[in-house]
Amino acid sequence: MTEAGQATLELVDAERTLQTTWFSSVGCVYREGDRCQVFVGGSLIGEFGPDDVGLRNVLVVGLASDPRAHLGDLANAFQIGSETLRQLRKVYAAQGPEALLARRHGGAHNVKITEARRRKLEALFAQGVTIDGAMARVGSRWSVSRSAIGNVHAAWVQRAERSTPPSATPSEPSTTAIPQLPFEAPSSPATPSSSDDASVATTDAADATEPALGAMEESDDAGDPLPLAEPVSAAHVQHAGSWLLLAIVAAEGLHAEAAALRGERVRADALRLALDALIVALGIGEHTVEGARRLATPTAPVLLRATRAPSATWVRRALGRFARDAASTWLHLKMAGRWIREAAQGEESAAVFYVDNHLRHYTGQEALRMGWRMQDKRAVPGASDFYVHDEDGRPVLRLHAPDNPSLTEVLTPAAKLLRAALGKEQRIVLAFDRGGSFPAQMEALRDEGFEFVTYERRPYALLSPSAFEGRVTLDDETYAVHDTRKNLGGGRGRVRRIAVRTPDDRQVNLLAVSSLPAARLLEIMRGRWSQENAFKHGAERWGINELDGRATAPYDPATIVPNPARRRLDRALRLARAQEGDARRVLADPSTKGPRRERAETDLAEAVAQQTELVAQRPLMPSRVALSESELADTLVKHEPAYKLLIDTVRIACANAESELAALVGAHLRKPAEAKRVLRNVFVAPGDVVVSPGSVTVKLAPAGTRTELDAIAAILDDVNACRLSLPGDRAGRRVRFQLQT
Repeated sequence: MTEAGQATLELVDAERTLQTTWFSSVGCVYREGDRCQVFVGGSLIGEFGPDDVGLRNVLVVGLASDPRAHLGDLANAFQIGSETLRQLRKVYAAQGPEALLARRHGGAHNVKITEARRRKLEALFAQGVTIDGAMARVGSRWSVSRSAIGNVHAAWVQRAERSTPPSATPSEPSTTAIPQLPFEAPSSPATPSSSDDASVATTDAADATEPALGAMEESDDAGDPLPLAEPVSAAHVQHAGSWLLLAIVAAEGLHAEAAALRGERVRADALRLALDALIVALGIGEHTVEGARRLATPTAPVLLRATRAPSATWVRRALGRFARDAASTWLHLKMAGRWIREAAQGEESAAVFYVDNHLRHYTGQEALRMGWRMQDKRAVPGASDFYVHDEDGRPVLRLHAPDNPSLTEVLTPAAKLLRAALGKEQRIVLAFDRGGSFPAQMEALRDEGFEFVTYERRPYALLSPSAFEGRVTLDDETYAVHDTRKNLGGGRGRVRRIAVRTPDDRQVNLLAVSSLPAARLLEIMRGRWSQENAFKHGAERWGINELDGRATAPYDPATIVPNPARRRLDRALRLARAQEGDARRVLADPSTKGPRRERAETDLAEAVAQQTELVAQRPLMPSRVALSESELADTLVKHEPAYKLLIDTVRIACANAESELAALVGAHLRKPAEAKRVLRNVFVAPGDVVVSPGSVTVKLAPAGTRTELDAIAAILDDVNACRLSLPGDRAGRRVRFQLQT
């Protein structure tokens, strides 16, 4: 993997993920077959197998006694739930280590299920009896726990799935459907062993508290089954308009791609319900998964096609299970390939894409890397997301970069991902700001066969008005242009330089490697504001700045980071120079006399002495050091990207669906700029649902003026012509939308 690739997209090494799980910067659990070895600081401190439960308990409780230990990571490394770890620590505090050695799976009720009892339980499951039903029938009589019955059910489900013909079972993702990446790609999502519960809907009691990516709280209903239901007729269904967004997102292929990648980590029905709840919550204006709690209305079972509304914790856990083993990365890449190809479809000359970074400011308690935030005009803690947008301002690709690298480290990998999706024959034009306008970066893009256009960095010569021989008219404004060449220096060759004189007599220079006309390149750079608007809309409407997952991971101690001590020294030097300037300004005033002049002279002497001392220290204090040698050792962390990448993929799908609808609505409005506001009213609108054997009719009652309602009615006719259906509808009924009269 290239260095730039590592900085922009954290890809999961599946082999290492399966064998080694780190619970701290120096501690990990290594698995080889059924045996687990625990290492701390490179030393082996213990080893246990499937039958060594007592030894495992002693090891995990001993490690948890360290006040710096992260209990969630520790429980995950030992493959136990955080509630199990809490109970073990409680037992140790009350009864000592002997109680831990005597403790077994399932507590005091862990009675072995014989083969005869197993066959009887499987017969009950085949009849449709749930885990709770089986527990009610035989649990007290056999003295077995619900988790033991749940384990039998999980094994029975897995055998049934293995016996299903391959054509009926979602397999591992097809490599032909995923673009070949220009750098190392994640392995396909791994299939867990038979000991891992594959179902969110049938999780046993011990596994119900297992921390998932993005989990913020524990809830005892996280593993409870939520049986799904077929669409039913009902009146006054709240948020029924969100089905419009849901059907379009499903038509984009999000649900199908996710189902193909789920493996055995989560059931298909649980994944469908979790995705539906997230999409509907985003559609009605909630920014995060937490918004799923706003769906708990009396008509929620009709809206989500389930027996009851899932809690936010349940949705979070289901999505967290899916996001494991690089599944969220694969889902994003597969959906990005679809969006990129759609953006380039019909482009006869060249497909245009905008590339820029967006820093998410972090205000929590963890120590994160600093990055420059233009809105604040200063460096703030946070993580950068590099987005690629099409010419219409729709996001098509997101690259995660917790190290906050410069744009030059991302441009080439992003361009190669675009080429992987579009093929070598398609011309690609990248547009970016001055952050990527450096000779080495422009040379690299040109040598890779990419076209680009960007701004030239100042200083550059200002031309006389007579030098601009060309004229370009855009949006009733006339620009004067002068097309020439610029040498990049250092033997890198030349690029096009297009000097532009704006209507207010300002000069802006564009640098480009492209055969497109100057007018077209100027139009592309003027349209770059669509990406800035997309960032603003994405944050305010869809919540792209939300943290989503709070799970963190430590940095490699050998990571090179800016030296905090050097940063403080430079700041103190700037303050001393400012103090010197203030003192000299006071002394330069002839009217300054007496005590004021004496104070100014004292301040000047102190400032000069302080500067002398600080300047002498600078050569001895490097600007960048290894993390292990800085004061940030053991405190600097980064947030795990997998869970947020999954949520952001859903956000992008929703935003693109909204953009498609807004283009249709805007054509019928007096004020096209209000199209997305009108759609917001549609998504939250209540409605009546009428289900027939071949269709589902949704009669909406949105708020709006007469003109807005006419526009909504017009686009609903266009939507109905697409013959959409709701995800997970086994009958494949066509869903129709209309306004109530």
